[in-house]
Amino acid sequence: MFTDAPAATDGPVPLDPLDERRLASELFTLTWDYLGMASRNGSEDDSMIHAAHASRWHWGRAGGPEQWAIGDWLCSRVYAVLDRGEPALYHAQRCLAVCEEHRMGNFVPASAHEALARAHAVRGDMELARIERNLSYAAAIDLDDDDRGVIEADLATLPIEG
Repeated sequence: MFTDAPAATDGPVPLDPLDERRLASELFTLTWDYLGMASRNGSEDDSMIHAAHASRWHWGRAGGPEQWAIGDWLCSRVYAVLDRGEPALYHAQRCLAVCEEHRMGNFVPASAHEALARAHAVRGDMELARIERNLSYAAAIDLDDDDRGVIEADLATLPIEG
């Protein structure tokens, strides 16, 4: 069983849940700001990693399974962008595990398979990347137009053919 809700005693001083959620959201947005940069230096790459993990950590304290999965998806994306296949794969697998354990039926499972496709591509395993890409497309078929469009746009950026 996958669970990520920390014990109530985790952390030095508990934050107000609304503050925790605000921090998680702001760090998520900050991570996307880094991802959107045309180029980054090593310090900015490090900050991007830290922001993604900090967002995920705060969601682990103040969110639920959907936020946990999306947090791991974001960590996976960051590592894939940085061409670090092993941690990208690890976080993509965590994302999918949360989706499966909590039987999510929204856009998140499609995103999990997209993250797995990207991680496998970064690692050079194009066969598994194509399999996961196809699973992502299949999971996106029944989504509303907006969610499906986001998934398809992400899939279009995968470095795989066929």
